[in-house]
Amino acid sequence: MSNDLLKNIQIPADLRKQTSEELPQLAQELREFIIDVVSTKEGHLGASLGVVELTIALHYMFDTPNDLLVWDVGHQAYGHKILTGRKDIFHTNRQFDGISGFPKRSESEYDTFGVGHSSTAISAALGMAIASKLQHIEKHHIAVIGDASIASGMAFEALNHAGDTNANLLVILNDNAIGIDPSVGALKDYLTKIKAPRLEIEQHNIFEALNFDYSGPIDGHNFGELLSELERLKNIQGPKFLHVITTKGKGLRQAEQDQVRYHAPGKFDKISGDVLPKEESKYTKFQDVFGKTIVELAQKNENIVGITPAMLTGSSLKFMMQEFPDRAFDVGIAEQHAVTLAAGMATQGLIPFCNIYSTFLQRAYDQVIHDVALQNLPVIFCLDRAGLVGEDGATHHGVFDLAYLRCIPNLIVFAPRNEIELRNIMFTAQQGLEHPIAIRYPRGKGKLEQWQLPFKKIEIGKGVCLKKGTQIAVLSIGTIADNVSEAINQLESNESVAHYDLRFVKPLDKQLLDTIFKKFDTIITVEDGTIKGGFGSEVLEYASEANYQGKIKLLGIPDEFIHHGTIQQLQEVCGIDTTSIRKTIQDLL
Repeated sequence: MSNDLLKNIQIPADLRKQTSEELPQLAQELREFIIDVVSTKEGHLGASLGVVELTIALHYMFDTPNDLLVWDVGHQAYGHKILTGRKDIFHTNRQFDGISGFPKRSESEYDTFGVGHSSTAISAALGMAIASKLQHIEKHHIAVIGDASIASGMAFEALNHAGDTNANLLVILNDNAIGIDPSVGALKDYLTKIKAPRLEIEQHNIFEALNFDYSGPIDGHNFGELLSELERLKNIQGPKFLHVITTKGKGLRQAEQDQVRYHAPGKFDKISGDVLPKEESKYTKFQDVFGKTIVELAQKNENIVGITPAMLTGSSLKFMMQEFPDRAFDVGIAEQHAVTLAAGMATQGLIPFCNIYSTFLQRAYDQVIHDVALQNLPVIFCLDRAGLVGEDGATHHGVFDLAYLRCIPNLIVFAPRNEIELRNIMFTAQQGLEHPIAIRYPRGKGKLEQWQLPFKKIEIGKGVCLKKGTQIAVLSIGTIADNVSEAINQLESNESVAHYDLRFVKPLDKQLLDTIFKKFDTIITVEDGTIKGGFGSEVLEYASEANYQGKIKLLGIPDEFIHHGTIQQLQEVCGIDTTSIRKTIQDLL
């Protein structure tokens, strides 16, 4: 790999010593560097390849870190990390104790704002710009946002406010017509129209209507256009908007042709670009269990609809979109809208399955409370990526859902132990519930080969005994039951340890708990959610009500943000891996 220029660049000050004629070669070297590392270490590929020229141009033209550059989401920031002092440790990207896959303030002064969820960049950069103005500091504030992210309500809230200020803000729209899946919605159609040369619609530009100085569209892979326009914009006061056209996956043929797959392709051959075959598994991803089950149910129940905010592939709602395109809705990066859309559908007798990653439902918390639970509308929330998700780290772990959902009146909260339980609770929910329900399940594969069995109805609020015992009762919720079962099986003598799957955090099976309280004077609760306010807390609260006098030990995610690594590594950090659970049981025995 040629890296004659890149090898001499550690920080942007080094970059600014290059001539503009050298930048295309640097872009080629930077692309090769990203491909070289990501091909073996895995990560988000396509987005970063698409903004190589833009990344170089921004650090070349602006005085970073004095000028403040904010990346939206962060999938596109690998080149930024490499050029800002992290080239030599970039191979640790997303690895345990390595650098984060997203911009992170504690990692570098060049990472001006921590990002992981989309559509925050304009608000953050505007806040910085207003602060600079109040403090009489002259500097530039640049927000880079994708066309899929700018359709989010939060981005428009920020544009609306920024256009009513004289803040020194530059918003750059990285327009490549795709987020993780292809962009959707009327704004996407509008952006497509204004890319066409000199159409009448340019006279009614939505961004100009919001009081931005609009320029573009320009070619985001052409240094001449980029440098010239950025130089011009540096000298214009007030809010500015630059529309840049890029190709996601630029520089790797397969990544350009299959942009969905190469968003995060896993390991691939850096020469051919072909994704390396993964070891064949007899097990199924939980997202595919959801995706195939909702199609099966929708074939028999015409009132079922599916909704996802820009996670059509990630949630596997794509199966329903293929089978019933009129009944599956990708609403774009708009979690609040997704929830209230589902609520509106529920008022008219439809049965909405609203599939949102656990960590992203946090963005629609008011809508869950105000629009769904308060009105007691039977929306079915399917929360993918619950628990620890691994290398995406703190912004993506779904560890707060049990705590933030169980305090909401009217809401049923269920965590399936395995794929069959997920199928059966979906079947149960679509038959008709008196309340909304949240079903949370993990990222990755289950452990059952045969899960497509005949449906069985699940009794709401009922837990089960998985193993009888005499001395200690272990209570688990969700798929962490696998770790508990393995830990108990590894004990030399396990007759003394009972294992119960409570299944429901809400309503809690108090009848089962009464039985457990009477029989055992030592109880361990295990969850892959936060200990504070979670499943264990719920058990403790009821134990206090019931005047239980025994010992209760809580295992789960500690009261801190857990960073990135493999799920196994992070479970060990939190003490909920098989070995740690076994040791806890042994200590209490």
